[in-house]
Amino acid sequence: MSTIRYRAVDSIDRGINSRIANRVQALRADLAVSLDVLSKRCGVSRSMLSLVERGESSPTAVVLEKIATGLGVSLATLFDDVNRVPNPVSHRADRLQWRDPQSGYVRRNISPANFPSPIQIVDVVLPVGASVAYETGQREASIHQQIWVQDGSIEVTVGSDTHQLIKDDCLAMRLNVPTTFRNCTRKPARYIVIIASGFLRAPR
Repeated sequence: MSTIRYRAVDSIDRGINSRIANRVQALRADLAVSLDVLSKRCGVSRSMLSLVERGESSPTAVVLEKIATGLGVSLATLFDDVNRVPNPVSHRADRLQWRDPQSGYVRRNISPANFPSPIQIVDVVLPVGASVAYETGQREASIHQQIWVQDGSIEVTVGSDTHQLIKDDCLAMRLNVPTTFRNCTRKPARYIVIIASGFLRAPR
């Protein structure tokens, strides 16, 4: 029984890593930049970028956030399936969940993949005691997001300001300073992230 579970998880991991790889390749091609140039933009080594683009690495959320910033997109954009035809409807069966190998937090893109909208919705579960610190600050594009807590409570530090959020609280913020999410409680926390980008890239 345990072997079957392991293979299922491994298959999911390969699927989402392949999806991230294809998306990063496509976005870098849109920008017409080399791995070396992207490496300088995002502060991620060329070797790591190459592994990500080949789907041979399971990068952390912090690394993916740096890559997304270097590409001028939100983190959520990296999880869209480039091969999916844009559709205004997102079905539950189409959504793959991704688990951060460092913090264990789980996220799913809820919004329709590749649909030309400035809004993205993401469902996140932050485990007990988990912490995720995004180091990136100022971005080329203006990206705003709101955090709406569904269950439990979280602590969010935006720049030098820390906010304690409980169930049904909502925090509005702009992604232009380092941000940290913490779950200091004994219960998993679930929250919805609504993202609005300043400009759109044409879907591939």
